[in-house]
Amino acid sequence: MGMYCVNDLYQQHGEKLGLDLVLGEEGIRRRIQVPEAHRPGLSLAGFLKDHSDKRILIFGRVEISYIRNLEPEERIERLQAILNDRTPAVIVARRCRLPKELRAECARLGIPLFRSSITTMSLLSKLILLLTEEFAPVINCHGTLVEVFGVGILIQGESSVGKSEAALGLIERGHRLISDDVVKIRRREANYLEGFGADLTRHHMEIRGIGIINVAHLYGAVCVRDHKCVDLVVKLEEWDEDHYYDRIGTEDKTCEILGIRVPFHVLPVKPGRDVVLLLETIALNHRLKQMGYHSAREFTSKLMDVLVPHNRKKRGASGNDARL
Repeated sequence: MGMYCVNDLYQQHGEKLGLDLVLGEEGIRRRIQVPEAHRPGLSLAGFLKDHSDKRILIFGRVEISYIRNLEPEERIERLQAILNDRTPAVIVARRCRLPKELRAECARLGIPLFRSSITTMSLLSKLILLLTEEFAPVINCHGTLVEVFGVGILIQGESSVGKSEAALGLIERGHRLISDDVVKIRRREANYLEGFGADLTRHHMEIRGIGIINVAHLYGAVCVRDHKCVDLVVKLEEWDEDHYYDRIGTEDKTCEILGIRVPFHVLPVKPGRDVVLLLETIALNHRLKQMGYHSAREFTSKLMDVLVPHNRKKRGASGNDARL
């Protein structure tokens, strides 16, 4: 996570949070160090034991009412105790009238002071959610992210193995493109991975021999989406006759992305193999596994049911022969 400042929050999410900048423009570049916001109720009352000066402070109707009930000298004293040079910003919710002491302290310290049109709890929950998203770890992956039957598949492989062509075949069959060539992956709070593309290349693909194409224009807006959960990774590789490929699939392979284990498949590619059909099959099989049906294990279980009685009969016959 790079440096995220108050101005970034204001420019990107100011409208969503109903923010208006009242004063403190000189401090608009202050860094937001933690994805947290705080209502300073106890701190205002004088309990400063666990007060953090790195969090954005939100003053609701209760906090403003409390300040107004204090003597003017005490108002300044309490506000000076919780505001300092490290305070990123102060937001007053519900368009409450600003106490002059709060304005004066923010102006003195150069703290950006905002007024919001939305309720205190709504502002607090929205702000924490937005900050958590902004601070979530993000990596760039080389590959193509598509949605197939509702399953997010990250297609990876060496250059020119046919990732974009496979994705194009899927799109032609009505599936969706999220990002081609470079996929940004963010780890979300609920412990899942979300993939998306850069703004510049969103909905575009590079096909060798054709060039850059806009999928949304060619196939319609229904064939693209901006982000999708990464449910599994499929690596395309050139078919190697000397390599052993799993033919049953009882072992579930995984790979790790941002500390989360994701189902992983190696798909060998050679002329005559319908890669698009195989990717669709992988997606459907993944959905079956999510529902509790594991085709390979069921087959193995049935095979053992057939083989075990057969082996017992053979051993019994051998024993009879020995007694004779």
